[in-house]
Amino acid sequence: MTQTKEQQPVPQVTFRFREADQWVDRSSDALFKGKTVVLFALPGAFTPTCSSSHLPRYSELAEQFKQNGVDEIYCLSVNDAFVMNAWKADQKVDHITFLADGNGEFSEGMGMLMDKRELGFGMRSRRYSMLVRDGVVEKMFIENEQSGDPFQVSDADTMLKYLNPEAKETAPVTLFARPGCGHCARAKNLLEAHGITYEEIQLGRDVNHRGLKAVTGRQTVPQIYFDGKHIGGADELEAYLGS
Repeated sequence: MTQTKEQQPVPQVTFRFREADQWVDRSSDALFKGKTVVLFALPGAFTPTCSSSHLPRYSELAEQFKQNGVDEIYCLSVNDAFVMNAWKADQKVDHITFLADGNGEFSEGMGMLMDKRELGFGMRSRRYSMLVRDGVVEKMFIENEQSGDPFQVSDADTMLKYLNPEAKETAPVTLFARPGCGHCARAKNLLEAHGITYEEIQLGRDVNHRGLKAVTGRQTVPQIYFDGKHIGGADELEAYLGS
């Protein structure tokens, strides 16, 4: 059985960031000391569960984490800084700091390094999340050791419920849009004005017209969904929010 590191300090390592074509080093103390931090770790950037569920939900709930006393949210993977920067840009995530544990030193210190050579991945991190206060691990949620890619306890909603059992769960919101679409921009402005975070699926990048029709039954954008319920376009969204 995996041993947790609860009530222990985080491993002392140096993380290498790539910023403005320069290497920037930050120690564990610089990242964790004097802060309340939520860190979630995953097997790899750009992998399916990580990109479709794990990372997006932490991004969606970032404001709620802040309201519940969290200073920083970190996403960690055993990838290099170039890969993590590319993944962050692809996911369009602004409220989360990506930590590249390229040598697996932090993951090994946490007892979370695992052998994924059968998939050609080499050594990678287990999927887990943890709450760290002033450099000391308070709580860990670790996925079970089993085949496949289990994702049951390290999600953002579980962590938020630990922080605040009374926290209201926000429904996931999905927006189908395309660049240069005025009605799409209006829908985004409406959502942002109401403080609603959303996942954007971009026509031409994430889905084609055939895929759009298959999912939404429509051929125009925007198309908005609240918790799987189809709201419609910008006019319908305005009416829905107004009600």
